[in-house]
Parts: sequence; C-alpha cells; structure tokens
Amino acid sequence: VAEFREAFRQRRDLIVDGLNAIEGISCNLPKGAFYAFPNITGTGRTSREFADLLLEEHGVAALAGTSFGAAGEGYLRLSYANSEANLQKALGRIADAVQAAKV
Repeated sequence: VAEFREAFRQRRDLIVDGLNAIEGISCNLPKGAFYAFPNITGTGRTSREFADLLLEEHGVAALAGTSFGAAGEGYLRLSYANSEANLQKALGRIADAVQAAKV
C-alpha cells in the first residue's frame, strides 16, 4: 500500500507541477482520489471547448468541469492514474493545445 501511495503522490505532483507550468492553466494540489481539477480560464476557451480540443486534436481525454455542474465552468477534470511517461506526454499535448487555443 505504501508503494502505491508513493507512486500516486509522485504522479499527482508531476501533473500538478506540469499543469502549473503551462501559461493559462493553474491547478491546486488535490487532496484525494487521483484527479486534478485545473483552472483553464486563461486559455480563452470554455471547459467544453477546451476538452473537445484536447480530445479531437491532441489525443488527450479530459472531462469538462461543467460535467459536474455549472460551477465547474473554467475547469477540467484529468485523471493521473497512468504512467509517468504517459502523463508527461499528455502535459506536452496540453501545452500544445493551449498554444492552438490562442490562434
């Protein structure tokens, strides 16, 4: 159990730090489960628009924050229950999507 907890702590830190390094996105440290809920208002897109852009053009699956109610606008839900290599790849694609959203 301790090994799993440490692995998920490392993945959590990886995704939170990576998201916070992307201009236009900010993410607080989640306290439970294995989901990050980053604020994406700096992208200039709605939650649904940005989630669709991520999936359709960059191959990253995310849920729009509005899937959890109107107060979720401006947020996404991302799972970090994946390998560190895949999380790094996803972070790169998210950064690319932010650049594409500016166009």
